[in-house]
Amino acid sequence: TTNARRIRDAILAMPDEAGSPRLVLLGYSKGTPDILEALVTYPEIRPRIAAVVSIAGAVGGSKLAEDASEWMADSLRYFPGADCGKGDDQSVASLRPDVRRRWLAEHPIPSDVRYYSVVTLPDPERISWVLKPAYWRLSKYDARNDGQVIYSDQVIPAGSLLGFVNADHWAVVLPIERAHPVVGALFASENEYPREALLEAVLRFVEEDLGPG
Repeated sequence: TTNARRIRDAILAMPDEAGSPRLVLLGYSKGTPDILEALVTYPEIRPRIAAVVSIAGAVGGSKLAEDASEWMADSLRYFPGADCGKGDDQSVASLRPDVRRRWLAEHPIPSDVRYYSVVTLPDPERISWVLKPAYWRLSKYDARNDGQVIYSDQVIPAGSLLGFVNADHWAVVLPIERAHPVVGALFASENEYPREALLEAVLRFVEEDLGPG
């Protein structure tokens, strides 16, 4: 709820002049349900949005959130280079599968925006060792996971599936090995991934699929 409001405020703060192009919003992990909640809660932003692209989105939540504590998520504020406040202490609870699926059932996704999903589905050897314990925990339910989210929970309903990428939940977006070489070497052992090429391919496809306007 808090992040949805932030998204709404950021969009409305952008110039909206005649002829301004509409926006394509990219949501990574929890960012995807945050965007969906903003679209449902604040219909005034929808005319300014052409599409939403989910990358490893926690659309259906994560089974890992069922027995996780808020302090575990809050500790990420102290990761080198992090720049975020404490938040509203609801981030973990909002990612529980029952919460996300109930929300999806009660809030139809607006049809005046296009939706696309990129799913992370790595080979087991492509998962960084720090994510291995979570991968094996999720594998009790479905081995097709990226170390944080099961593949089927990454897809926005009624949208287009762009494809599956052989990268874990961190590698697809977070350049840990570039920004923090020591941390990357110690924890994110499989973090190398051509993110720029993936992003360019996704945006080129979406642009062509949307067509003029």
